[in-house]
Amino acid sequence: MKVKILIALCCLIGSHTFAQTIPVGAPVWEEALRRQQLLDTTRTYPSFMVRPFDPQAALDTTYYYGVLMQPVGASKYPLHRSNASGKIALGLLPAEYQMQFNSKNPYGWGDRAMIPNRGFQQMLSAGFYAKLGPLSIQLRPEWVTAQNRAFDGFESANFSTSVINSRFIYWNSGDNPERIGTAAHQQFFLGQSSIRLNFGAFSLGYSTENIAWGPGQFNGLIFSDNAPGFQHLTFNTRKPAKTFLGNFEGQLIMGRLESSNQGPTQDEAINNQFFRTISDDWRYLNGINISYNPKWVKGLYLGLSRTFQFYSEDIIGGDWQTYFPIFEAFQKERVGFSGGNSVEYDNQRNDQQVAVNLRWVFPKSNAEIYMEYGRRDHALNWRDFFMSPDHASAYLFGFQKLVPLPKSSEFLQIRAEVTRASETPSTITRYIENYGISWNTHYQVRGFTHYGQPLGVGSGPGSNVETVEIAWVRKINKLGLQVQRLENQKDFFNRAFGDDPARRPWTDFSINLMGSWQFDRLVMNASMRGIQSFNYQWRMSEPNPITNRRVGEDRFNLQFTMGASYVF
Repeated sequence: MKVKILIALCCLIGSHTFAQTIPVGAPVWEEALRRQQLLDTTRTYPSFMVRPFDPQAALDTTYYYGVLMQPVGASKYPLHRSNASGKIALGLLPAEYQMQFNSKNPYGWGDRAMIPNRGFQQMLSAGFYAKLGPLSIQLRPEWVTAQNRAFDGFESANFSTSVINSRFIYWNSGDNPERIGTAAHQQFFLGQSSIRLNFGAFSLGYSTENIAWGPGQFNGLIFSDNAPGFQHLTFNTRKPAKTFLGNFEGQLIMGRLESSNQGPTQDEAINNQFFRTISDDWRYLNGINISYNPKWVKGLYLGLSRTFQFYSEDIIGGDWQTYFPIFEAFQKERVGFSGGNSVEYDNQRNDQQVAVNLRWVFPKSNAEIYMEYGRRDHALNWRDFFMSPDHASAYLFGFQKLVPLPKSSEFLQIRAEVTRASETPSTITRYIENYGISWNTHYQVRGFTHYGQPLGVGSGPGSNVETVEIAWVRKINKLGLQVQRLENQKDFFNRAFGDDPARRPWTDFSINLMGSWQFDRLVMNASMRGIQSFNYQWRMSEPNPITNRRVGEDRFNLQFTMGASYVF
């Protein structure tokens, strides 16, 4: 009956027009649209460094699925209607189902509201959109349920007190529990929902959508699709804003982040002994992201991102600078090379990150390159920055290339990305204890996270990851192979075991078979990943009685994912 009523309402309106965003990290869709940019020299595409965006506005198309899917008539989408002027519209959003299974221990990131989980978990999302003049409403909640089974995590019995202390230095500087809760997990989020006022290239509103900043395909230094979307007020571009200097895109947000309010390990005894309890106060987040496409260099995008977060109890005064700290100076010494009080500044409980990025698209070569560099700590002054630019930094870089195959619509997709989020050797010269803390962590404002999951680098604090992928693609159809190497929490390893020649880092090596396929309005995606963990949780065997040698504990984990999207 509800479906019939919706159809009737849609039919009361007339012709077709649509207005909605592609969810950040949505399986199949976002990647396919990014590939399309490498093949299309006729359109002005967005930078893909400020997401989500409105593909109808950005690509000047009536329905963005029509750009990606095999050509079908408008009659195939009867539940999307608008009046002749396009000022009134109503329709259903695609229904999405995603399932994930890990056999031995949690693995993976970039799965939005899903949690680090052993066993089965699933996410269901569906909704509708409506438009009335400049007002647009998108309601697309997400429901997640997971077995959340216990697994072999960090065990204090395997390590000395000094090693445990080193491990908790990072846990006490973040909010990264290895298991979310102690029982089966179930949670409902507003997900990819928003209410906005749209004027030309700009949009103002309230949203709980995931956002992603920067050019990364598998990771992001500031924002990625690794945690549930958070509540935020947003002023952003819907499409590139054209000026005499070129095209600009951007977003300004004021948001609210929540803590997990739980200990990091599954062993309450060790949590009680070493863990510094997380504040249950919510954190205020202010961020800005700007992307610029110069008029004279087609396909080049330059970007800058900056965020500040602090606990709501530290919102004092309520003046303009309190709510918009992103506009303050980049140095602790406010004047530049001298003056200011950096000690007083460090005593303020706020955490900032800044990143610069570049993406260069070459449609004639069907290729792109990109990079991002970030810092999470203010330099004392400009001299400090130039003397030690790698301090408290992280970076990523990658590329994508489409190689035409004999059939004109088929390509070989090759892409790769490297993310370094561990500290550099410069920390040895800056800190008494020889090591600082990791990217997306902070000793006062506990981690750049939401409900215990990283907002930026999904592979975890102090971790490094390399990914290479090769695939056959045609439109949104894809069959491919991905190889990935993950070095888990290298900062902790260097602090705890750097002088121990018998220890080896915990490294995951995985091979992933993946694919996606369109069946009319149904799009399926699936993957099967085998993960071989070397020196799992940095564990070592007892010394061999004859050789006195110790070997690392290795294990194999199987991950399977499957999903479907149905376009109404």
